[in-house]
Amino acid sequence: MENKKTNYLILLFFPVIFLMVSSCIDDDDEITMGDWVKMSDFDGVPRSSAVGFAIGDYGYVGTGYDGKDRLSDFWEYNVEKNWWIQKADLPGNPRNGAVGFSANGKGYIGTGYDGSTKLKDFYEFDPENNIWERKADFPGSARYGAVGFGVQNKGYIGTGYDDNYLKDFYEFDPKTGEWTQIISIGGSKRRYATAFTIYDKAYVVSGIDNASYLTDFWMYDPTTGEWERKNDITNKSDESFDDEYVGISRISGVGFSLNGKGYLTLGSSSSVMSNTWEYDPASDLWEKKTDFEGAARTEAVGFSVGEYGYIVSGRSGSYYLYDIWRFDPYSAYSDEY
Repeated sequence: MENKKTNYLILLFFPVIFLMVSSCIDDDDEITMGDWVKMSDFDGVPRSSAVGFAIGDYGYVGTGYDGKDRLSDFWEYNVEKNWWIQKADLPGNPRNGAVGFSANGKGYIGTGYDGSTKLKDFYEFDPENNIWERKADFPGSARYGAVGFGVQNKGYIGTGYDDNYLKDFYEFDPKTGEWTQIISIGGSKRRYATAFTIYDKAYVVSGIDNASYLTDFWMYDPTTGEWERKNDITNKSDESFDDEYVGISRISGVGFSLNGKGYLTLGSSSSVMSNTWEYDPASDLWEKKTDFEGAARTEAVGFSVGEYGYIVSGRSGSYYLYDIWRFDPYSAYSDEY
């Protein structure tokens, strides 16, 4: 009788061990990929609503608002050395809410708001000579909260706010210095959307229109000159792929691309955000990555160089920030940074 009781206890013990092992395996499976590392602080004053882009192996950040003044300073980040160098100030009025992008080896900044006037002036930065040159004004209406991107050696600016929500788009050719209006983005008008490029195509996601956070998602193909609607960023279909699509939509988020995938992080909805999502154009699906490990924020800027994405500055409530973080989407989360 005693042996039977012992055997019974052993049989009960094995399922417990199995459950414990299964639990450990499940926990490992749920580890979110993507690791954030804090880098050397941005040397300029804290700010929000700046512009950021990359040219070659360097990142650039400039303009913005520090809680008191609009700014026109401009900075270069050496990702290899992890240090900042101040470059020539942007000409024209100090501003925030402008658009910045790189195309054909040069940087570009235009539009924005100087505290009293919406702007449409447009400037080219030559990184080799540290010189700004004014180019033809943006041909659309003066605005802020637009998006811009560079793809196939041309630049694009569209959407935003000029006392009306907008959806028009324009192409800039650095070789000729001329602007051409292209087809407007589909779907809703929007401001404070986010853009990123993957190879030879550009993507515009989210934003706000008529107090609604938008969930439509669009791809622009400069070869055809047309916009294509992709899967929405909310649980809208009867399929299971979008069942976990919660918290992707936002305003003033940061977008960048790495190794054929796009990334969307930070911004705000009902509050400031820190969640990070990865977009795979091959499957047209989004996957959640490790949350941003710094303070949740909105109106930050970002760029990608090499194998990493970078986030700089931003605002959390009335607190303006100057830290910079590096993101590696292929490393597992670590709480050491």
